[in-house]
Amino acid sequence: QVHLVESGGGLVQAGGSLRLSCAASGSRFSLYAMGWYRQAPGKERELVASITSTNTTAYADSVKGRFTISRDNAKNTVYLQMSSLKPEDTAVYYCAAGPLGPAYWGRGTQVTVSS
Repeated sequence: QVHLVESGGGLVQAGGSLRLSCAASGSRFSLYAMGWYRQAPGKERELVASITSTNTTAYADSVKGRFTISRDNAKNTVYLQMSSLKPEDTAVYYCAAGPLGPAYWGRGTQVTVSS
């Protein structure tokens, strides 16, 4: 079992930046693929960014060039650096972990971008 706790969400103006963190429990963190997902009101949850155990990253087209995912295995933490934020980035952001896909989920952190 892996326990994930997100932090770093908040209210920011359009054009601003935020860094989300996801702290994971357990000793197998370095073996897991990690992902950041988001869900806006009335919309389905979508994958924003992912990073494998070998640090291969992938991004949704809507955030390419603005968001960066990274991980620190020594701290069991994955980050999402978000820049040039837009109102359409407003959502609850969730961290997910798993050996191949999202097997474990955090409870989410709210990001609100005002125009």
